[in-house]
This record gives sequence, structure tokens and C-alpha cells, in this order.
Amino acid sequence: MAQSNGLSSNGTHQARPKEGVTSPYMSNDPNSNVGNFKIIESTLREGEQFANAFFTTEKKIEIAKALDEVGVDYLELTSPAASEQSRNDCKVISSLGLKAKILTHVRCHMDDAKLAIDTGVDGLDVVIGTSSFLREFSHGKDMEYITKQAVEVISYIKSKGLEVRFSTEDSFRSDLVDLLSIYKAVDKIGVNRVGIADTVGCANPRQVYELVKTLRSVVSCDIECHFHNDTGCAIANAYAALEAGATHIDTSVLGIGERNGITPLGGLLARMYVGDKDYVMKKYDLTKIREVENIVADAVEVTVPFNNYITGYCAFTHKAGIHAKAILNNPSTYEILNPHDFGMTRYVSIGHRLTGWNAVKNRVEQLDLNLTDDDAKAVTAKIKELADVRPLSLDDVDVLLRSYHQAKEDGNHTHFLDKIEKPEHIASFSSEAAVA
Repeated sequence: MAQSNGLSSNGTHQARPKEGVTSPYMSNDPNSNVGNFKIIESTLREGEQFANAFFTTEKKIEIAKALDEVGVDYLELTSPAASEQSRNDCKVISSLGLKAKILTHVRCHMDDAKLAIDTGVDGLDVVIGTSSFLREFSHGKDMEYITKQAVEVISYIKSKGLEVRFSTEDSFRSDLVDLLSIYKAVDKIGVNRVGIADTVGCANPRQVYELVKTLRSVVSCDIECHFHNDTGCAIANAYAALEAGATHIDTSVLGIGERNGITPLGGLLARMYVGDKDYVMKKYDLTKIREVENIVADAVEVTVPFNNYITGYCAFTHKAGIHAKAILNNPSTYEILNPHDFGMTRYVSIGHRLTGWNAVKNRVEQLDLNLTDDDAKAVTAKIKELADVRPLSLDDVDVLLRSYHQAKEDGNHTHFLDKIEKPEHIASFSSEAAVA
């Protein structure tokens, strides 16, 4: 489960230096949509392809509502052609009255399109493979057939008044001439979006930028991008796509999906927060990310990774003494994300050999103990000594500080710390306090 570590740096949220109206991290590219993008949340489609995933209708409803609370623009659902339950789930979620538009993902086939339209969704995401690998070993169709089929299916969907996206599959291993030809053909008949899919996670940000920029110059419709994370570039690729002119990014909660999954919702929002904080905070409720991640993590029986974007155990944990001192003086020194904006809490770890006396002093103040800087430095030296044996828990540190404070109150603190030679000795002071 995602954790919000309870110890803040001083018990309150510190004020940060005033930021300029324009972020220094914002893209200056003339095509950039870093400050004007939409999220197509695919946990209920791509996420169902995750190895552990099995979502009941009730769980899908719970996830859909939680994602709607975050403020995602679209929810993408499994094709109704996949199973009878998938078809029923499309109907149920389409009838919930959510703010997000409801899409379903279908093959470029008229039967699939008709079945999907009857479920009451707001739009269809149509896809077909275009790489030589998929044309030879998957559906066996040539580009002429694919283009003709795409035009027929898209025209039918539009005639029913629904939104429609057409995406190639395995775009980055497809021939560029073939890609641009079919995209121009569907753009000409009024498709709402064309989609680029890095189906095997082979693309890098430079390749993404160049392809999206080229596509932007030949179509007038919106551009959606779907990035798999097999080689670790999904978030970077999504950002590069938006810089180049893409308008929509596919995500899933915790990045779950086929194999290593796709661009994670939380990770994308963290990246975009840095790119255009005002846009992201006005449009999305970042404090709801932790809740939906916990729901999904529980449903697919995984734990939220310790280094997960925003919600991981270590995301806002500071340990090194130099870091801790700076964080306590001004959080912006070592945080590009403000934990408060995400409903999270900063944690300064102090029970280890790397700790510094400023962090210990801060804990003294939190505990409201009457100790001087010299006292804090003395206790810090003892913490370092003991932590060379094993790390101390926060409870260990608190017992040490309170016991030292009591010894000082009693006037016998001068050699107090010398008596503590092992971490286990701290427990004796805790026991004495309990008896007293």
C-alpha cells in the first residue's frame, strides 16, 4: 500500500519561495502541448492485460469512480467483443454519469464497431497492426486493405455520432511512408484522433519527438500516444510526444498492463507538474492519486513500489545530513515536487550514521524538549555511533532524546550518553519510563 510517512520536517507545511508565472522547466517548443494535454486512462483496458489482473464489475466501478475523482479526461475499457462480461461492463460504466468520457478499444472491424456502439460508450478507439511483423504474423493484411478497412469502420462510427480514434499498432517498427499515408487518409474523413503506439517499448524520446513532429505537420486532428515501458522510457516518451505536438497520452494506474505495462498515471502527472504546475493542479486532483493506486494495488495483489512516483515509501524521505539541513531550511533545495500538493508528507530520517545535528535538533523541537544546540550535537554523535551497529527506529531516537532531556532536568546528563554502548541499551530507558 502507498504510504504517507507521518513525520513532517517541522509539523507544518513550509512556505516555498515564490515561483514565477512561467516555469523554467516549461517547454518552449512552438508545437508543445505540455500545458494543454488530455489523459486517456486505460487501467480498465490495458490494465486488464496485467498478469495478475482480474477486475469484477464492482471493482471496475470502484476504479472508474476513483479515476474520475482524479479528473482524468477519458476512461478506456476492454473491448465488448472480448467477452460477455466485458460487454456488460461497458454498458454499466457508460451509465454511471461520470465526468470522464467513456471509450472502448476495438479492432478495426465492422462487427466490433457495431457491438461497441450498442453499449452506450462515448467513443471508440480503433486499432490495427501496421508493422511488417504484425502484417505477416498477426492479421496477414496488406496496407491497401488496412487503409480501406479503416476508412469504412471510421466512417460508420462517425455516422453514429461517436468520437473515434484510429491507431496503428507497433508504430515505431512500421514503415514511415505507410504510417503517414494511412494517417492522412483517416484525417481526411474527419477522425477525431490518430494514435501512435510503441507496442513493444522500443522507442526513445528522440525518435518519439521526430515521429510526432512529422505527423503533426501532415494531419489536423488530435494525436494520441501509447507507450509501453519495456525499456524504461514510457514517461520520457510521453513528455517528448507532448513537446512535439501530441494532445492525448494513455496511462494506467501504477503503469500496469501487458508485460511491463505503459506510462503510469502518477508518474506522468509528476512529470507534467514540473512542466506546467498551474495547468496540472487546476485540472487534476493530485491528492486522489494515492487512493486509486491503493485500490488497484490491492485488486491486482501487488504492493506500491518503495520508489514509486509521488506515493512510494521513499518519495519524500530525506536521509543524508546535508540534505536534511537544506530541506529543513527550504524544501525546494531537494524537492522538485511539493508533497503537500499530492496529499503526502515529508519525512526526515534521522536514526542512521548519515544523520546531521540539524535534523536531530528539528526532532527536539517537534518533541518540545528544552535542549541546546550542543545537546543536539552530543545526541547526534551518539546516534551515529549506535547506528554503525544497526539503524535506529524513530522510537529509539525519541527515547534517547527524552531520556537525555530527563537526565539534564535531573542534573546528571554529563556522562549519560557514555552509558549507552549498544542500540539495545536504549530499550532499558524505555522500560524505566514505563515503570515510572
